Amino acid sequence: MVSCFMKEEVAKEFGIPVQFQRFWIWAKRQNHTYRPNRPLTPQEEAHTVGALREISNKGHNAELKLFLEVERGQDLHPVPPPEKNKEDILLFFKLYDPEKEELRYVGRLFVKSSGKPIEILPKLNHMAGFAPDEEIELFEEIKFEPSVMCERLDKRASFRFSQLEDGDIVCFQKRPPPESEEKIRFLDVPSFLEYVKNRQIVHFRALERPKEDEFSLELAKNHTYDDVVERVAQRLDLDDPSKIRLTPHNCYSQQPKPNPIKYRSVDHLLDMLVHYNQISDILYYEVLDIPLPELQCLKTLKVAFHHATKDEAVILNIRLPKQSTVGDVLNEIKTKVELSHPSAELRLLEVFYHKIYKIFPPHEKIENINDQYWTLRAEEIPEEEKNLRPNDRLIHVYHFTKESAQNQVQVQNFGEPFFLVIHEGETLTDVKVRIQKKLQVPDEEFSKWKFAFLSLGRPEYLDHSDVVSSRFQRRDVYGAWEQYLGLEHSDTTPKRAYAASQNRHTFEKPVKIYN
Repeated sequence: MVSCFMKEEVAKEFGIPVQFQRFWIWAKRQNHTYRPNRPLTPQEEAHTVGALREISNKGHNAELKLFLEVERGQDLHPVPPPEKNKEDILLFFKLYDPEKEELRYVGRLFVKSSGKPIEILPKLNHMAGFAPDEEIELFEEIKFEPSVMCERLDKRASFRFSQLEDGDIVCFQKRPPPESEEKIRFLDVPSFLEYVKNRQIVHFRALERPKEDEFSLELAKNHTYDDVVERVAQRLDLDDPSKIRLTPHNCYSQQPKPNPIKYRSVDHLLDMLVHYNQISDILYYEVLDIPLPELQCLKTLKVAFHHATKDEAVILNIRLPKQSTVGDVLNEIKTKVELSHPSAELRLLEVFYHKIYKIFPPHEKIENINDQYWTLRAEEIPEEEKNLRPNDRLIHVYHFTKESAQNQVQVQNFGEPFFLVIHEGETLTDVKVRIQKKLQVPDEEFSKWKFAFLSLGRPEYLDHSDVVSSRFQRRDVYGAWEQYLGLEHSDTTPKRAYAASQNRHTFEKPVKIYN
C-alpha cells in the first residue's frame, strides 16, 4: 500500500513523518516537458505501488515517478500540507542573479488561479532576501528542448489568463541598474537560458599538430561563422579573422576531416561540429598568409619535384588561380628549383601506390586536379625522350617484391616509378646497364635484382638475351599502364612519411619542403 509501506520507507529515508507527506503524479505535456500534475487522490493512495504505476505510467516501463510535497513551518520542521482545491495552483520559483550568472530554486507557492502575480511579489522578495517593495521581473520557463522558450509574465494579468497551471516554473529577478548593464553578459532569464542551452566548450588544435589541444574557448552553438573566427583570432592576437581557416573533426577516425570549412559556408558553430549523429568538441585551425576568400579563388597543389641528378625530392606548395593550367604550374616550379640546365623542360605526373597513372597535358586546367589521394610529381624530361625514333618505346619501370597470401603470390610495388626509353633490338643486358646507371645501384646489390615483364600483375621473367622491346609491342590494349618492366629486389629503404599530401606514400629520397 502507498499509504503504509512506501510512506514508511520515505519517512525512514528523508525523515518526513508519514502524516506530512503528499505525493503528486508527474505528467508529460504536449511540449514534452515533465511537471508535477496533481496530488494522489485518497483512493489512489490506497492502491499498491504496482497498481499506481499502471495508472500513472502510460509508457508501461518499470518506473513510478512521484513528487513528494513537504511543507515546513517557521522552525523548518515538517507540518501538514495545506488544503488544495481546484482554484489552487502549485508553482515553483527560481531566482536569477545576472551578476553571478546563477539561476537557482528558491521555493514553491500555492496561488489562486484568479489571482495575479503582483499580489505575491512581497512573498517572492522574501524568498529572495530582497526588500519587500523591490521591483522584480517575472518569466515563465516553458521548455528547454529542443529550443528554449521562456516568456515574460504580465504581473497584472491573472494566472489563469497567463495559462499557468500546477507544476509550472516561474523565474524572477531584479533588473540590473543601467550603470552595470555593460558589465553583464545576460541581462535577463531568457538570455541566460539561451546561453546555458547553447554554450559549447571547443578545443582548438593546430592543423599541423592534430593530437594536441592548443587552447579552448567557450562558445555558443548558435554562434555564426564570423563569431567563431573572430574569437579564434582574438585568442591568437591576429588582427584579421579572415586569415583563420578551420577544419572539422572526424569523430570516428579521430583525425581532421580531409576538407577545411570554406569561408562562410556554414551558418553556425553547431554545423561545424556535427559529424553524422555525433557532436564533436574539436576544431582544427590554420593561420593563413592571405585572407581565406582570396585563397579560395586560388588552387594550391603540393608537388614533389625530383631533380634530374640530385638525390633529393623537394616538396613545393604551388598556389595559382583556379583557371591556371598545368603549364602554368610547371613554369612556377621552374622559378623555385634548381634545374640541370636553363632550358630544361618539365612534366607533371600522377603517381599512386608507386605506379605512374598519368602525364598531365600542359593545357589541362588545375582546378579539378586532386592532390589529396594522388601524388603529384614534377621532373625534368630527359633529352633521350624528346627524340624518340620510330621503333623506340617509352615504358614504365616499377620496383616490386612478391608476397604470398592465401596460397597466392601477389606482386607488391614500392619505391619511385620512372619512365625508360628502350630501343629496337635492345636486349635486357643493354637495358640493365642504363637502369643501374640511372639508379646508381652498387654492383653487388644490383647482381641480386631480377627483371620481369608484368602485364595485369603477372611477372614473366626475362633472360639477359631477351629483346625487351618485343614485349611492349601492343600500344592500345586495355590497361596499358599495367604493362611495365618490373625490378624485383628487396625493399630495404627506410620509410618516410610522405609530406606532400595526406596519402602517406613513401619516399626513398631525402625530402625538403618549400612553401
